[in-house]
Parts: sequence; structure tokens; C-alpha cells
Amino acid sequence: MKRKVYEKHLEALAVELVELQRWLMSTGKRVVVVFEGRDAAGKGGVIKAISEYLDTRHYRIVALSKPSEREQTQWYYQRYIAHLPSAGEIVLFDRSWYNRAGVEHVMGFCSDAEYQRFLLECPVFERGLVNDGILLFKYWLAVDQEEQEQRFAERASDPLKRWKISPIDIAARDKYRDYSKARATMLKHTHTAFAPWHVVDFNNQQEGRLNLIRHLLDQLPDRKIPVKPLKLPKLKNKPGTESLADKSLWVKKVY
Repeated sequence: MKRKVYEKHLEALAVELVELQRWLMSTGKRVVVVFEGRDAAGKGGVIKAISEYLDTRHYRIVALSKPSEREQTQWYYQRYIAHLPSAGEIVLFDRSWYNRAGVEHVMGFCSDAEYQRFLLECPVFERGLVNDGILLFKYWLAVDQEEQEQRFAERASDPLKRWKISPIDIAARDKYRDYSKARATMLKHTHTAFAPWHVVDFNNQQEGRLNLIRHLLDQLPDRKIPVKPLKLPKLKNKPGTESLADKSLWVKKVY
């Protein structure tokens, strides 16, 4: 897909996302979107595409680091509950409680008993969220290993993306099939009628973003809230300038 075509489609979706946010603010509905997938699948990119034009006061991106010693002693879901939305908010989880079904299980960061308990408890936890009125959407971003390796190579050579590769990412490269098995088990136990999974092909990230956003918007009801035309009145006085007596406060112009 040519860049201009992609941007045209994305701009049209952005208008609908802004309308969605206005609908949430008007109705007080709460939305949670969970983004899961392998390393370098494209979670951060699609979250950025969704949130770019949204009112920052009414959405949040949650990307938690590994649990602290204190958090490790808490109920597993406790630190995620603190980030759930209030009325009129949308929360985008860049990885979520499903860490236990993926990286924690595959890399040995949790016990088998903790893993098995998660598979049993997770649908119950999500049933509670949905019963309380939260609109919950779960997406798995699918990417083949060959494409994943290309993205790792790009990140390794790009100083602006180097930070995206962690020691865990490197260690996980040889566990692609283990992650596939863990994903299959996760879907089997946590794909429910009230909180289904949706798998999106992200081997092409541009197409993946467009398809995911389109699907998300299509899951929600008619969202258009009438907006009155906004006409700015003329200024009563001449336009002002940023004039300061102390010129030393100004940053020196470089460009």
C-alpha cells in the first residue's frame, strides 16, 4: 500500500475515533482494548495510530514494566485493576494481564500452578469486567518469525528504535514455537462469548493497523454525536505578541 493511500485511510478512521471518544464522553461508557502479540508485532504502532488525535484527558495508554517486589505479593490482577477506565474513558493496554499466559509462562517467570490458575481465573475476571459495563476488546497481533526477525534487525541498527529490544526479547527469539503453543492454549481457555479474541494479520503493519481500527470501530454502536458548527468571533483588539523585557529568558534560535 502506498504511503499516501495508507494515510488517507488512516485519516478517515481517525475522524471516527474522535467521534467514538465524543460518544464515550457523552454516554459515560468505558472501553478497554487489550493488545497482545509477539515481540515486534506492532502493538505500539497501532496504539499510537489510535491515540494520535484523541483528547489526552480521556484516554490512557497502559504499558506496565515487570512487577515490583511489593506487587509480586499482591493478587495477580490487582495492579491492572488500578488502570481500568472511569466513565467516558478508553484505556489501551500495551500488553496486559495476559503476560502470565505468554512471557511469564514461556520464560519461566511464574510457576506452573500460577499459570494453570490464571487460565481458570481469567475468564471469571473478565466476566466481572463485562458485567460491570466495561466494553472489553482483545486483539492478538499475528506476525511470522521471518518478518519478526526483519523487524528485530531494523531495531538493532536504528538508534531511534534500539531501546525497543530488551534482553528478554533476545532470549525469546529461539522460543517462537513455545510462544505459539502458549498462544494456542491461551486462546482455548480465554476465548469466550462475552470477551472473545480477535486475531489480526500484522505481517504488513500498515494493513494490520487499518484492519484492526476498522474492526474495533465496527464493534461499537452508532457513535455520531451532533456537533454544532464552531465559528470563532473576531478579536476585539489587535493581535498581541510574546514580548518580554528580559531577553535572556529566550532560547537562542538555532533553526
